[in-house]
Amino acid sequence: MQPRISMITLGVRDLAAAVAFYEHGLGLPRMPSPPEVAFFTLNGTWLGLYDRQALAEDAQVPAAGSGFGGFTLSHNVDSRDAVDALLRQALLAGAILAKPAQATAWGGYSGYFKDLDGHLWEIAHNPLFWVGPTD
Repeated sequence: MQPRISMITLGVRDLAAAVAFYEHGLGLPRMPSPPEVAFFTLNGTWLGLYDRQALAEDAQVPAAGSGFGGFTLSHNVDSRDAVDALLRQALLAGAILAKPAQATAWGGYSGYFKDLDGHLWEIAHNPLFWVGPTD
């Protein structure tokens, strides 16, 4: 397997609301796509939004589930102020604050929000090394 993730697809309950959150609330660039799915470019990876039930059916797993899904999505920024600003932007777009931004045990600074479907996003600043695209 080559060391990359091509796409992250999130199962969502309301596609239109999720698209508005990611496109207008967070400002992610949306790609042209069929009406039943939405794609956003993420500097070498794509984010896909797809109906939760349909995505579960495609994977042949139950759609029911709640609580912690066993993973988080992380977005790294270049400063503590940028962490705070992006968390504010997400909350204004309808996200729920899961953990306020604070100093971390590993020497950084991060906080978490839940998107409209409860997917956890960590917004982090790592002063030890850059975690992100090199361009």
